[in-house]
Amino acid sequence: MTVSYKKLWHLLLDKGMTKLELAEKAGISRYAITKMGKDEAVTIEVLGKICDALDCEMDKIVEFIPDKNDR
Repeated sequence: MTVSYKKLWHLLLDKGMTKLELAEKAGISRYAITKMGKDEAVTIEVLGKICDALDCEMDKIVEFIPDKNDR
């Protein structure tokens, strides 16, 4: 299964917020933002902090995509 944060990046654009501003508001590291920029997994804690900072549910920031072999 592959993780995608495209929804998060679109949400940030809609809110006029940068990735650095998100990191500061959510209290997460730049490293976590970098990992998400590469569609790498981060902890549920990080995702929870982002949801709190953006006042949204997790399905608005992350999507899990089945690998071709998983279908």
